[in-house]
Order: sequence, then C-alpha cells, then structure tokens
Amino acid sequence: MASNDIVDQWAASHDLPAWFVQAMDVPREEAFVEVDGHKVHYFRWGQRGKPPLLMTHGFLAHARCFAFIAPFLAEDHDIIAYDLAGMGDSEMIDDCNGEKRARGMVAVADALDLFAGPVKPKIIAHSFGSGVALTAMEMAGERFGGLIICDLMIMRPEKLVAHFSRGGGPPGSGKSDKPNNVYADYETARGRFVLAPPQDVQTPFLLEYMAYHSMRAVEDGWSWKFDPMVFHRSENDQRQWMEAPQRIADLPHRLAIVYGEKSTLFDRDSAAYLRELGGDNIPMIAVPNAKHHLMLDEPLAFVAALRSVLTMWEVDAGD
Repeated sequence: MASNDIVDQWAASHDLPAWFVQAMDVPREEAFVEVDGHKVHYFRWGQRGKPPLLMTHGFLAHARCFAFIAPFLAEDHDIIAYDLAGMGDSEMIDDCNGEKRARGMVAVADALDLFAGPVKPKIIAHSFGSGVALTAMEMAGERFGGLIICDLMIMRPEKLVAHFSRGGGPPGSGKSDKPNNVYADYETARGRFVLAPPQDVQTPFLLEYMAYHSMRAVEDGWSWKFDPMVFHRSENDQRQWMEAPQRIADLPHRLAIVYGEKSTLFDRDSAAYLRELGGDNIPMIAVPNAKHHLMLDEPLAFVAALRSVLTMWEVDAGD
C-alpha cells in the first residue's frame, strides 16, 4: 500500500474533531537547516518578528508531536519545532551526547534567527527533550527567555533507583549496534509501535498520527525513522538523572513545569521534592487526566497550560 493511501485511509477511518482539522490547516513551513554539517528537520508557524518559541520532543518521538499544539500559539508567536538528532527526519550526530544535543539546540535557534529580535526565545520541551533543554539553559540561559519543562522524569533518589531496577532505565538504554527492523508492510510495523512508558491515550487518532510519522517506507517494507545510535548511552547517565532535580532547582533562569496529573514519571511528590531542593519559585501545573504523553491525552488542556505560563511571563517581563 502506498504511503499516501495509508494517510488517506487513516484520515477517513477517524472522526477527526474540528479543533484538530483547524490546527492542521494553520499555515506552516517545513524545511531543513544545516547545523554543524548535519541536517536538522523543522516546522515553523506564526510570523517572524513575534516572540519566538523553540519546541522539541521526547525520546524516539519527533516534532510532529507539536504539530497540533503549536498552531494554537501561532497567532502571537514565531514558533520552531524541530527533530532532535537521529530522530524524526533529522540526521544523526557523530558521538552524540547530552552536551552535543544542547549545543545543537542553541545552534538551531541561532541558525533560524530566533535570537535576532528584541524578545528572547522561550523553550518548550517534552520529556527527553526537556533534559536537552535544561543543559542548553545551563550553557546559554542568558540568551533564552525561559524554559517550560513538560513531564521530565523527576524522582527522589530511592524512587529512581527502584525505577531503574524494574527495567525502567534512562531513556534510550539499550543496544546501539543493531540495525532497525524492517517489516513487510505498514500494518505490521504499526503493530510494533508503543509509547514509552506504555500507556493508553485518550485521543487514539493522535497516537495513529504519531505512529505513522515515526516510520518510513524502505525498499523491503517499513522501518523506524530513528537512527539506532540514539540508543547509545554512557556510564554517567544514571548519575545525570539523579542530579537533574537539583540542577532544575538551581537553574538561575525563568522556568516552569507542566506535567500530567496521572504521570508515572513526574507526580505531586516530584513537585514536592523540587520544592525541598529549593525550587519553591517554580510554577508547576498539573494537566488533569493526562499521563506522561500530555499532547496525546489532553491536547487542549496542555495548550491552555502553556498559554498560561507564557502569558504570565509576558506580563512579568513586559515581553
């Protein structure tokens, strides 16, 4: 079955709500920008010159997780959502690690002129992408207007150790030398697509949308878009996750957290722990009914939470 046929079949088999159709009709640019010799895939919404936003996604996901979120912010912003290296349609970086990803985030903002205007760009990042953004803020926080962390895994040390012992290692733990599987047809490949951590979603058509764009047609069938080298991890990964809560509490730049009320990776105790570490001034907003994958569970409530934070910051700073 040709890929266009699959897209048409997917659209025809779902009763798509008006909000989603309208969001996808908002004009956007899709292109690549070269950063340090590697192609980075991105989308752009809104009008240049308006307050800029830079968005990125979780592990093994892609920028399209914001394709139905960004349009609701586009009237007032210049928005970039991009694929992290080796994920989505972006090329992989040699010897990629957290610092290289963070430098890449700053470089993407620079290459796309997000630093050119009078208002500093703000970052909105989900899960694994939030870890990248946290490092980018530590490197170049004075160049950004703030960071909204969306459901990054934050736990007390004893809980994190228990989480790792149950097999819930750092995102991407696994082998990086095994090529991606190839499946005979799209339906078989789709049957292998799961969320991490596993969960049902309240808007199944969005899961189908994300699944389709996580794969590509290849010579012998269908395979994953991500580069298997994204699974490479260093021996310091667990230590870095242990240190993340204190790094967040210590960040001297504007910060907010949006998380799923039913998330297993960030919960009320995570919020309490950050406050105990000194993060009393960090706004933390729980999206009702949502688990880790906020945009797939409660997309409109997620938009409302993001709008609330951005409006608060604009009022406070006169942006």
